[in-house]
Amino acid sequence: MKHYLVKISSLKKITYNVLQIVAEKPEHYRFTPGQAVEVSINKDGWRGEKRPFTFTSLPDYEYLEFTIKTRPSNKSVTNELLKMEINDELILHDVFGNIAYKGEGVFIAGGAGVTPFISIFRYLMSENKTGANKLIFANNTKADIIFETEFRNLLGDNFINILTHEIIEGYGHGLITEDFLKANITDFSKYFYLCGPPPMMEEVEKLLLNLGVSEKSIIKEAY
Repeated sequence: MKHYLVKISSLKKITYNVLQIVAEKPEHYRFTPGQAVEVSINKDGWRGEKRPFTFTSLPDYEYLEFTIKTRPSNKSVTNELLKMEINDELILHDVFGNIAYKGEGVFIAGGAGVTPFISIFRYLMSENKTGANKLIFANNTKADIIFETEFRNLLGDNFINILTHEIIEGYGHGLITEDFLKANITDFSKYFYLCGPPPMMEEVEKLLLNLGVSEKSIIKEAY
């Protein structure tokens, strides 16, 4: 398959462990909001190490943006990204992804699983179609929440957080349960978009099916 070399134009930490990378966009490069691409680093020893990263930019932007949770391992691709500099190169491989916006509903994300939803919500905002969409975002701590301010501005009260390792006023605490879903969702006939760690995805999907959500209405992507 065709691949592209792109230069990095900026790098910055947006949380203690999340790196935002902006890179060149190849001419006529195509993807849809919610999709990802396999990326490797154009350095000796790393070119064959492909990892999936979601686009958090919109397709009509003149650049590509990735929002990446970094790992502490010395040999990890994400740790190597932390060492990169402006004008270093990434290799873009195949674009893929099962999450695409089909209509209003509830988005449920765990940790870095929120990244496909960033681009979708930015697209909806650009089209003035945010509507009654809701985001339930599960994290370990408040410090783990990616783009909290942006999501609050986009969604207002339809941005709901739950934290497993902290108790903070105004934030849910613990794991997502059937009672938590019933307390925060009034209509289970809409679409449900899921992305997060596989064990969380499996449990939430099971809860949704028990609550009468149609299997056809569940759109999911593991990470």
